Amino acid sequence: MPVDLPQTASKTDGPLVKQFSIFLPNKVGAMLDVVKLLHTNNTHVVALSISESTDSAIARIVVSDPEQVEELFRRHDVPFGVCSMVVVELREVATELAKLLAALLMAEVNVHFTYPLLTHPRGFAALALHVDDTDCASSVLLGEGFKLLSQADISR
Repeated sequence: MPVDLPQTASKTDGPLVKQFSIFLPNKVGAMLDVVKLLHTNNTHVVALSISESTDSAIARIVVSDPEQVEELFRRHDVPFGVCSMVVVELREVATELAKLLAALLMAEVNVHFTYPLLTHPRGFAALALHVDDTDCASSVLLGEGFKLLSQADISR
């Protein structure tokens, strides 16, 4: 006989977007080579952040077609890692940025890094956030009325 067990609350998973961290030599044209590879395969960079050191650089990118990029990078021996990002639409950056950060602070969600999208999906600014708890961040931001963007929202 089946037993009815109490249901636990489930997390509200927002739409997450893949970010690629590409490990590049710190030399002129290294990022251009990656962008050309993507462009020749009809894939576009929609967000970009580069951190460099003396010998190397890490380019963090969000792209229009992450499945194709993963395949391309493997085929062309481009060293990379993948993580999930929360992408938030900001209709009024001046006021909403403070509200967004305050909501994450109240939920004790740590923001590791963030950068804006190069494109403006739906005509508004958008911010990619790498946080320590994407489930909690998504739930909190949705609860505060923010629009989270999915991969379909940012792809051309």
